[in-house]
Amino acid sequence: MSDKQINEGFKYLHPKDQIILIMERVYEYEMTTTSGGNISIKDDNGDIWVTPGGVDKGSLVRDDIVCVKADGTIVGRHKPSSEYPFHLAIYNVRDDIKAVLHAHPPALVSFSAAGIVPNNSLLAGVKGICGDVDFVPYALPGSEQLGANIAESFAKGFNSVLLENHGTVTGADNLFTAFKQFETLDYTARIQIKAAPLGTALPLSDADQALDAAKVTQVEHFTPEKTNSCEKELRYEMCRFIQRSYEQKLITATEGTFAQRLSDNEFLLTPHGLDRKYMSPEDIVLVRDGMCENGKIPSYSLKMHQAIFKANPTINSCIIAHPPHLMAFNITNKTLDSKIIPEAYILMRDIQTVSFASSINNVAEVAEVLGEASPICMLQNNGIIVTGSNMLQAYDRLEVSEFTAKAVLDAYQLGHVNIMGEAEINELKEAFNLSD
Repeated sequence: MSDKQINEGFKYLHPKDQIILIMERVYEYEMTTTSGGNISIKDDNGDIWVTPGGVDKGSLVRDDIVCVKADGTIVGRHKPSSEYPFHLAIYNVRDDIKAVLHAHPPALVSFSAAGIVPNNSLLAGVKGICGDVDFVPYALPGSEQLGANIAESFAKGFNSVLLENHGTVTGADNLFTAFKQFETLDYTARIQIKAAPLGTALPLSDADQALDAAKVTQVEHFTPEKTNSCEKELRYEMCRFIQRSYEQKLITATEGTFAQRLSDNEFLLTPHGLDRKYMSPEDIVLVRDGMCENGKIPSYSLKMHQAIFKANPTINSCIIAHPPHLMAFNITNKTLDSKIIPEAYILMRDIQTVSFASSINNVAEVAEVLGEASPICMLQNNGIIVTGSNMLQAYDRLEVSEFTAKAVLDAYQLGHVNIMGEAEINELKEAFNLSD
């Protein structure tokens, strides 16, 4: 299924197919179990389509989905989920909600057991996607009281809630948006948990939040005359690595930017807001002399990539991502030392950090930091940017950086991290011709 089908045509899929598609993603990415989680959609007729109770969530088929008619009649070969009452309660208090998703991702269950909600000010974009998150007191699963508790939060305007000792619920005007809220909140929770051993996580200030909310790329547009075979190949390659990054949980459905130089005045860039899992070559945005091809919205980081390519002729590929282990260092402003093993230092070198405000308002600073001797840069509370001479090298650096961050965090659990000394580093520089 192409990205356009998901982003533009998702609403044309039958509710059964929408539910199956999203439940597959929730299950495959270990955000629910065989018996856990439920999804519903309220259609224009007032009928509610919902996952069944007691059926394997990892292998749902169309005939498994239950329809509860507006008059309460149940149509289907199964009973609706035992949690159906709270879905109905949400729909009864919010006419604008047309889809509800509930599951038990381990990270969010950890927060629900601890009695707190994830901090949605740690990463750029999270508050805009999830809004404020409410904490709902415990009630028996499937009970009217649980439905009343959840409905009360939704009636106040919350679209994402955490259930005490239970899980999470998100609701939106369509299922993909509800999933985006759910995935983003879980991603944030995982990053915050991984950051805990490093110390206090540093949230975005109100001023930074305002900068984040205001970031929009205003560009002129043009109509490309033709697409040559080189550009077609690079579009395909970009999509392959975008989808791979999503499968490896290095990016989320709508957050993660890839850029590929074509010439001195042209590069390819991921679009804003489209689903990374199903990204297709025709979705990629061609940028020429600062103008974008007609009918497409480029990533908000367009100007940053313009500056990077202009200042660094040896950089041809860039990736901005938010891998959970790397972001643990990012949001705590702790240095990730790459001198843990030779491969890490050779690919990563020393990582510098640019403030959040600079990553938005002073992209020249990011461009100046990057180079052959510094191919990676932390964008404070805004991701990590990795570069390379080609997309494979940039992606390799991204994976190695995330693996290194995970190894360092795990080493802390064992007591200490030993890094290579100056003699070993100088030996590596000489053997692999690494520039300073």
